[in-house]
Amino acid sequence: MTEDPVAQPFQAELAAVLAAGPLAPTVSAETLDGLRTMMREQADANPVDLTLGGTVRVEALTVPGPDGAPDITLHLFRPATGHGPWPVLYNTHGGGMISGSALGEVALYLPYVAEGLAAVVSVEYRLAPEHPDPAPIEDCYAGLAWTARHAHEYDLDADRLMLIGASAGGGLAAGLGLLARDRGFPSITHQILICPMIDDREVTPSSRMLDGKGVWDRNSNHFGWTSLLGDRRGGPDVSIYAAPARATDLSGLPQTYVDAGGAETFRDEAVDYAQRLAQAGVLVDLHVWGGGFHGFDMLVPQAAISRAAIAVRDEYIRRALAR
Repeated sequence: MTEDPVAQPFQAELAAVLAAGPLAPTVSAETLDGLRTMMREQADANPVDLTLGGTVRVEALTVPGPDGAPDITLHLFRPATGHGPWPVLYNTHGGGMISGSALGEVALYLPYVAEGLAAVVSVEYRLAPEHPDPAPIEDCYAGLAWTARHAHEYDLDADRLMLIGASAGGGLAAGLGLLARDRGFPSITHQILICPMIDDREVTPSSRMLDGKGVWDRNSNHFGWTSLLGDRRGGPDVSIYAAPARATDLSGLPQTYVDAGGAETFRDEAVDYAQRLAQAGVLVDLHVWGGGFHGFDMLVPQAAISRAAIAVRDEYIRRALAR
């Protein structure tokens, strides 16, 4: 039997937070409903002013879903004053493909809206296991294509669409980059892949190194991918749009930002994807934060390593929006 890979130690400030109690439970069929309930209750107990004091205009739009599928909801955030057309950050939320909502992380990107730099569109996609692949990625693509086709109606710039997502959302953003390229629409300028979930095969050392430790260990990862793909997980019949690490042709993709923690399940697949993008001629910025567990910057934003990671990503986004 192959020994488990050696896990990188957690950065000291993050390790202290983990020692105080688990930040996220291991997810399984038995705990999924409880996780979803907990996330809803936390959101209800800690409401966020998505208008940022009236500086952001918020709308919920019901738009057509994929052919033969239900309509989907897009949450649109635009500056309350001034005029566009504004570049668009198109957000696909995280949650392991099995949980989360379009409003869960969107507050991270609203300062760009409040400052008049961009609009944000966040898509509510169907979740696995109730809605397995290709439902999530096709919902996200339907919302992206609708946004591009109707951009002029909302003072958005259809020529400056940027994909952004964290964790499962990072995987969906990467899948959207491939889908938009292969379907020839719409044109994407950047993809910002934050600790992306992109490989179902569980063959990298980092995908196997955490068992009951950190955040989103190998057991949660196995459950998330199996929920999305069922018996196809790890086999030959998985689409590159569901698991972008499987793509062999990465040419023609948009300028890309990739980051990951050094002590997280997705580290190796993120690094490999960034390296292969660069080898395909894509402009790539890659950052690996030593000792960071999955989502450390979102879960422990006050830590010094988190502040550094947030600042680097913020600077990249601002440069992208300024072009």
